[in-house]
Amino acid sequence: MPKEVSSSQLFKSGILDNNPVLVQLLGMCPTLAVTNSVENALVMGGAATFVVVMSNLITSLLRNLIKPHVRILIFTLTIATFVTIADLFLKANLYEVSKAIGAFIPLIIVNCMIICRAEVIAIKNGVGKSLADAFGIGIGFTLALLILGVIREILGSGSITLPGSYKLLELPAGFEPHAWIIMVLPPGAFLTLGAVVGVVNYIREGGTKGGA
Repeated sequence: MPKEVSSSQLFKSGILDNNPVLVQLLGMCPTLAVTNSVENALVMGGAATFVVVMSNLITSLLRNLIKPHVRILIFTLTIATFVTIADLFLKANLYEVSKAIGAFIPLIIVNCMIICRAEVIAIKNGVGKSLADAFGIGIGFTLALLILGVIREILGSGSITLPGSYKLLELPAGFEPHAWIIMVLPPGAFLTLGAVVGVVNYIREGGTKGGA
């Protein structure tokens, strides 16, 4: 009989062992598209976290009422509802970032990462475990986007900008970001993602061998 997984294990797993981007390679479309800046990465991560948390919560609360043959439809409608809320909120409060991210907020509806959590965890577990899993996955997703955004924005623009156009960091004038302009272009997304995933895999394999 498989060992029951605790809420703390589910939370930790979403951030580290089963990080949706760096380990499972889910949600690649927004990951590659919006991580040209820290501001975009944080907003996308926050929106996705809100949606996965609320989706898991509603799915868990209704799990005994959802019939198996309509579960995917219910998951999709639930996710679409909270994606719409997130999209309208961003348009009202962070319009410039919302415009820069474009269609990638509405596309959260079809993000495999979110519907997968409803299918694997929320429909089978209580609210506590479902929320722990959702927060872990959401934080893990945001952290992955943030790592990529920091690397790409520093090298490609020479600065880090937070939501609200607040400059967190600006490199000295001697640094020439134009030489690294590829980092904020689509090829830079693939290069950075490949490098970061490679480092993560190296660390994970090293830890496994070390514990053997």
